[in-house]
Amino acid sequence: MTKEVEHEITVQAPAAEVYRLIAEVENWPRIFPPTVYVDHVERGDREERIRIWATANGEVKNWTSRRTLDPEELRITFRQEVSAPPVASMGGTWIIEPLADGASRIRLLHDYRAVDDDPESLKWIDEAVDRNSRSELAALKTNVELAHAAAEVTFSFEDTVQIDGSAKDVYDFVNEADRWEERLPHVASVRLDEVSPGLQVLEMDSRAKDGSTHTTKSYRVCFPHHRIAYKQVTLPALMSLHTGYWTFTENEDGVAASSQHTVVLNTENITRILGPEAGVAEAREYVRTALSTNSRATLGYAKNHAEQQR
Repeated sequence: MTKEVEHEITVQAPAAEVYRLIAEVENWPRIFPPTVYVDHVERGDREERIRIWATANGEVKNWTSRRTLDPEELRITFRQEVSAPPVASMGGTWIIEPLADGASRIRLLHDYRAVDDDPESLKWIDEAVDRNSRSELAALKTNVELAHAAAEVTFSFEDTVQIDGSAKDVYDFVNEADRWEERLPHVASVRLDEVSPGLQVLEMDSRAKDGSTHTTKSYRVCFPHHRIAYKQVTLPALMSLHTGYWTFTENEDGVAASSQHTVVLNTENITRILGPEAGVAEAREYVRTALSTNSRATLGYAKNHAEQQR
């Protein structure tokens, strides 16, 4: 039995801009709370295959979808190629409709079946689709409407270290986060759960310069031996979003290991954390310094580890 549902929301933004945000899947981890990571498997003018890693009812699932893009009609249809149980099949359509005064309506349609038409499984899917659709649309509304205002508080940066070693050895050091407590001084404790090969849940207590510790939780998607992408879901007070990736690129001198971060500041907490005189500029500097210090430290220890393997 195929179930069909529809969710919609109205946003104060032009339809073409809304369409672009949904069409560009690289931005999804920033726009949609459940999405951990997305990459392209195949890419044409109108047809594409994408791999998506996302949470559903607290569990991380991944699947491959085919999408058909229609920029003239502002429609995007999608169909999961192989769905993750208990979903037997899943597809749907994004429809963006222009309204008066530069607003637009976003309609999100889904159709799905449960494995063996199991009633309990169908109920699980109903709840996941409803929760994710509501959260996706609310987040999309927020992100579209705040696109200009958020430009000042959204930023990305990258640190790179050249290592005289192999990409595999450097990758292994970052991948084996369960050993960071013994390998990295700024890590007070760590809990790593490999849900399935290449998909990890990482909880970590990190020490700050002032001796305080803070807890973070991340979902990580690992591609041996060249990339580990992640999204933090338990965040320090100064961030409302933190995504990133580690990359390991072999070259004639060994391997260039990089740590990339994308951050959205939580402006409500700036004065509470940094004092009454602090603003966005101070918060950017504080967050960038903290993240960069930890990343460069991790890359430095990874460099020592990899160069000792030669």
